Amino acid sequence: MELILHAAGELLGAELYSSVDLGGSSRSTVLRCETADGGSVIVKAFNNEPESLRCFTAEAAGLSLGIAGPEVLGVDPEVPLLVMGDLGKAPTLADVLLGNDPTVAENGLLAWARGLGSLAAESVHRRGDLTRLWSRYGKGMPSWEDEPWIARNAAELLVLLDGAGIEAPPGLAEELSRIGTAGGEEYPAFTPGDTCPDNNLLTPEGLRLIDFEAACYQSVFLTAAYCRMPFSSCWCVFTLPGGMAAKTEQAYRAQVLDVYPALAEDEVWQAGMRQAIAVWTVDVTVRLLPRAVEDGPLHRTRRPAPTRRQVLRHRWEMASRLEEFPALAETMRLLLREVAGDWKAAPLPGYPAFGHREASESPQAPVDMATTG
Repeated sequence: MELILHAAGELLGAELYSSVDLGGSSRSTVLRCETADGGSVIVKAFNNEPESLRCFTAEAAGLSLGIAGPEVLGVDPEVPLLVMGDLGKAPTLADVLLGNDPTVAENGLLAWARGLGSLAAESVHRRGDLTRLWSRYGKGMPSWEDEPWIARNAAELLVLLDGAGIEAPPGLAEELSRIGTAGGEEYPAFTPGDTCPDNNLLTPEGLRLIDFEAACYQSVFLTAAYCRMPFSSCWCVFTLPGGMAAKTEQAYRAQVLDVYPALAEDEVWQAGMRQAIAVWTVDVTVRLLPRAVEDGPLHRTRRPAPTRRQVLRHRWEMASRLEEFPALAETMRLLLREVAGDWKAAPLPGYPAFGHREASESPQAPVDMATTG
């Protein structure tokens, strides 16, 4: 801790005091530190494991674009660490969705979607900037854009099915190779990478994003799918009232039409969204199914939180209706019948903020700006 404080102080040319550990993760240490003038800054230091170094590079490069996140006050690639402006305390989107005010929750969802869409539109012409920043802060790890995670997940799904004794339907391998093209060559835009509810601060000045550890350019559909599913790769997953997911999705879509006018065509938009849902369903299956042998909540400490089995069943039900991917849809139905059929997991409930309002057919204390994992 002292070494981190000393390095951050050297970077700023000022001594830092009274550090408070904000939690960080296995990859990083995050501190709020007081400055001599009575202000405060956030220091985020990374360990030297390969994946942590990639996260450092992504965070430093992504935040240095200067859009949506906290201000970067200094970067030390040697430690490595960043010093950022302190956004203070504000409710996250997770806080309001898990709260008890439906109006605040709906407004938060729409602010989140509009903010992400605006970020995407603003960033379209800055891909070269991110590439240069990645090179500046690079630690020898490939960028997230060069990581074939979609294709790797597709291969791992086939192995998982075999291990579960499920025969892959004819044509599944070919369909998986098709969804592997959804990375971002068509309609790319910047994303911090982890746009889950607890990484979105609802400040008086508007939406502010934190956690840029997976910052990259990817298809706008992979981000927009978070509106429909909802929250494709996150722990804070419950169901939304009827029509709310569509309203949230439209708020995002409206922001990107100026830069990608072709997305006004429903045929183009819906096809892209269904492909993104397929990508994220394969992803969650590969990540969670091996861990679903024993069920448990998706978050270590936050409550309420859904269980692994609840989320898997919900995702499989949605993907079982993907008509242009019949083999994948059949795979989802097989998983529902032959795997989830023995779980007796309760259906995924609605977000607490919306109480008992009708669920969609498609399936708090303030939080510090750096308490994300």
